[in-house]
Amino acid sequence: MTDDPTTLPPFHLAIPVDDIDAARDFYGKVLGFSEGRSDTRWTDWNFRGHQVVTHQVGDGPSASPRDGVAGTNPVDGHEVPVPHFGLVLPVPEFQELAERLKAVDTAFVIEPYVRFQGEPGEQWTMFFLDPAGNALEFKAFADLDQLFAV
Repeated sequence: MTDDPTTLPPFHLAIPVDDIDAARDFYGKVLGFSEGRSDTRWTDWNFRGHQVVTHQVGDGPSASPRDGVAGTNPVDGHEVPVPHFGLVLPVPEFQELAERLKAVDTAFVIEPYVRFQGEPGEQWTMFFLDPAGNALEFKAFADLDQLFAV
């Protein structure tokens, strides 16, 4: 096995959603991921070469928004939602995604900003929730070699 981020095998992640149509709109139209196999209650997403599957749980949209956040952890002066998942993007793609999310009035948990500025591991980051309350983090490094910097 290798730990080189350029040759890692794709991961698989299945997440719960309470409205498969809202998930299809968010992951497909807002985030821009292509849809793979799907059925009435689940959808495979090509998450930049990784397989993320949204599975509808329950009988449809809940009356109150569900929050998949179990807690938070302080990082660089912000309360980071846990659990969360996302991607490391090139900086221009991160900026494009941030603008696309702002254009559809996304309520950020943590607005896009530069974390650890001037320190090892400096990175752009942003956190937001999908319609089912699953927390996502997208980040970008000017120098990908800083991904695991200490």
